[in-house]
Amino acid sequence: MTRRSNTPFNNPFHQAGTELKRTVKKWQKEQERQEQERREQERQEQERRATRAAGPQDDEAAFAQAMAGVTPLASEPRMGAPRSGESAPAPVDSEAEAYALLADLVAGTGPFDIADTIEHVEGLAHGVDRRLLRRLRRGDFSVQAHLDLHGLTRQEARAEVEPFITRSRALGRRCVLVIHGRGHNSPDQLPVLKPALVSWLSRGRLGRQVLAFCTARPSDGGAGALYVLLRR
Repeated sequence: MTRRSNTPFNNPFHQAGTELKRTVKKWQKEQERQEQERREQERQEQERRATRAAGPQDDEAAFAQAMAGVTPLASEPRMGAPRSGESAPAPVDSEAEAYALLADLVAGTGPFDIADTIEHVEGLAHGVDRRLLRRLRRGDFSVQAHLDLHGLTRQEARAEVEPFITRSRALGRRCVLVIHGRGHNSPDQLPVLKPALVSWLSRGRLGRQVLAFCTARPSDGGAGALYVLLRR
């Protein structure tokens, strides 16, 4: 098993690394700005709902007044709304995500200590006792929910993983199983979703909800699945 070192790389392209870090910082600020805007929109929506609840009126008259002069748009397919209590996942900027990953490589840092081989992968959040990872590896935590990603594209899989992890943690679940497959049907006979899943679980909003993850035991899917230990 190979292990990623936490020692910064001796990078000869120092200027390129510095510029990359600046780019990542700009991207992180933009993500924070978008998150603040989203929260503000949610707050305003809650205030509008409270106002409507406090001021009874004729719904039909109010709707007619609000829609006066509005021309209906042509009917178009619409995406399903998120379930109650869930927020829709933010659009994934693959280029920005790649910049962030590269920045961690240049600096030799990252929020998770990750070890990866062809058959096995595991990750542990910084500062977490390694005995917790050993217990997870042994199967000491009972699986309380599972998500099967077979047949999904990378984008479809992420749209499933984010709400699944968020909902599981909100429900107080401690350990869940995510089945990513072994990649037997892929052109190179390698898992397609496995590296993407490792990236999602160790970074950003999802990474802040995860304590550790590792390849499941054979009885739970082996190299085609991951145990994920969630924060309380």
